[in-house]
Amino acid sequence: MVDLLGDLSHRWPYLAAFGAGYVLGAIPFGLLLTRLAGLGDIRKLGSGNIGATNVLRTGRKDLAALTLLLDGAKGAGAVLVGSIWGPDMAVLAGAGALIGHILPVWLRFEGGKGVATALGVALGLSWQAGLVMIAVWLAVAAVTRYSSLAGLAAGIAGPGVMNWLGTKQQGEFMIAVAMLLILRHVPNLRRLKRGEEPRIGRSKTKDDGGIDSRET
Repeated sequence: MVDLLGDLSHRWPYLAAFGAGYVLGAIPFGLLLTRLAGLGDIRKLGSGNIGATNVLRTGRKDLAALTLLLDGAKGAGAVLVGSIWGPDMAVLAGAGALIGHILPVWLRFEGGKGVATALGVALGLSWQAGLVMIAVWLAVAAVTRYSSLAGLAAGIAGPGVMNWLGTKQQGEFMIAVAMLLILRHVPNLRRLKRGEEPRIGRSKTKDDGGIDSRET
């Protein structure tokens, strides 16, 4: 029993860092902003997603931009606060924020794909690497107009970029992030293959196949 209590006392700060990051990441800014704006439940529109891409389908570019900014800020904020207690805490807090955005407990674990929050986490870990990943996202989005493809490209670039401009530990963490983003985008990849993936700015309802198009 003494050994167990000693082990828990050693590990609780790490669990607390992950938990605090999760709570921050699970704040559904897209849902809250659209409700405050009188637009109803964003989950009943377009893809049913709470992220910025679906918020854009309301026609409110300002709300979409604010959702994107706040979803990214969740990841960056968690990392920056965690970094006060060291690099391990920063990574754990960032991981918690990403998981919280993807699987928010108060929305029955139905969140977004995590791209904006992952970019925020990258910015918090290494602002140089984060900016490169954002540049990748912007470039691919500008050329293809596919938010999902841009997010995947940025995520896949993450490990190499973070190894280059960050640390080895951060690069290893970004490998896990990239794998998670790929898994979350499997439905998008299938639609891309069929030519059915909606482009950025296109309004798409649940009835015409957009229910799983959760890009951000």
